[in-house]
Amino acid sequence: MPKFQGVVPPVVTPYNADFSVDYSSYTRVLEHLIGGGCHGLFVLGSTSEVTFFDEATRRKILEHTVKVVNGRVPVITGVLDPATDRVISHAKVAQSIGVDAVVATAPFYTITSQSEILEHFRILRGALDLPVIAYDIPVCVHVKLARQTVVTLAREGALAGLKDSSGDDGNFRYVLFDLADDKDFFLMTGSEIVVDSVLQMGAHGVVPGLANVDPHGYVRLWDAAQKGDWTAAKKEQERLCRLFEIVWVAAGRVSGGATGVGGFKTAMRSLGIIDTNAMARPRQPLNDAEAKGVDDILRAVGLK
Repeated sequence: MPKFQGVVPPVVTPYNADFSVDYSSYTRVLEHLIGGGCHGLFVLGSTSEVTFFDEATRRKILEHTVKVVNGRVPVITGVLDPATDRVISHAKVAQSIGVDAVVATAPFYTITSQSEILEHFRILRGALDLPVIAYDIPVCVHVKLARQTVVTLAREGALAGLKDSSGDDGNFRYVLFDLADDKDFFLMTGSEIVVDSVLQMGAHGVVPGLANVDPHGYVRLWDAAQKGDWTAAKKEQERLCRLFEIVWVAAGRVSGGATGVGGFKTAMRSLGIIDTNAMARPRQPLNDAEAKGVDDILRAVGLK
């Protein structure tokens, strides 16, 4: 199996009331995930609210993460930015801090072609001594990583893996099929609610934001899948699907990203993992009535 496999959550970044990073709560988040049996950590991704941080804050978060984790599990980090050279700058900082791999999207804001995306990842890999993982998230980047683009980069060795948050499970399956003979490349889904199905296809792991709330559930699902106990995996997945409904509690009042990460943060606050459910401005946190709705779901799935 590839080095990066299993349950690798995208780590939530908690805030103080003044919108600075709450490093005490963040330490608890890291310990909660490691203690829950997760196989790695993905920091400074979309669930981490990375695009709201300046370079100094990104560096501090990475330094804190690597220090706390202390080699217990692999740490991969997002180096998201609109332009190739800015991505390289973030990646070189991450490399100097000691992460195990970097995760990059295609360039965004300006729309890039597939040929430009190929060059983007080739240039990034050539600038580093670290594995590069592609992050397919067209809802944010506004361009899809084409099947042939991923396969070409994998066969060239420019990419070590793919984190697929595109929602296009058909394309994901084709890439799995195309690269079935490549024992070094790994494919991981960013979905929370079809993990059992994707693992049955042959995916190497999962990167679920909801694991910030319930890492044990996703590890149980993973363990059942590794044993071939698909009945147990399906049962755990269905419980996690019910828990995932926390992301819709504030739907219609706040943006989609805010109700998703905001739902995670509100649940984590309720469980005593973090101190506030504050979001990066201008995103709004869930209010008291919505927090009650989250608590109702936590009780329904046995977390409270």
